Amino acid sequence: MPNKKREFLALIQENKRPIFKICNAYCRNREDREDLAQEIVYQLWRSEHTYDAGYKFSTWMYRVALNVAISFYRSHTNIGSMVSFDDCANDVENAVAEDTEYENEAEKNRQLLYRLIGELKELDRMLILLFLEAKSYKEIAEIAGITETNVATRINRIKEKLKQQITYSNN
Repeated sequence: MPNKKREFLALIQENKRPIFKICNAYCRNREDREDLAQEIVYQLWRSEHTYDAGYKFSTWMYRVALNVAISFYRSHTNIGSMVSFDDCANDVENAVAEDTEYENEAEKNRQLLYRLIGELKELDRMLILLFLEAKSYKEIAEIAGITETNVATRINRIKEKLKQQITYSNN
């Protein structure tokens, strides 16, 4: 196997978790997630020449992967197969055993959070998902193609909006 291909596959392997998270956020069924993952890897390979080694690979990869996922989401003709954050939250809820009241409450809050995130505009959804992935404002700005100041302002507004909605929903 040529060295370049081996290096690329190693980088993809190291960063597969974020790719899977993106696929899970945009597709409901396994086949669509697999198609999207393949499309992301293909586009990463095709775009490899645009990667600037002066930046983190994961930042560039996120940008490409999110753009592919958004395009996939917009162009997908079978809207029923696209994931809703309600379904994602339900999957999380079903996957977690109901051991204690505290865990149940935390899970309900997580489910509510994902539902509210799903109601955000595309850019805001992308920003908060990257924030929840513990990306720095600088990395988010590079991925989203907006200024770091804009990222900070938007994320603060999104967090405030989500807090208000959660408080309102819990009352």
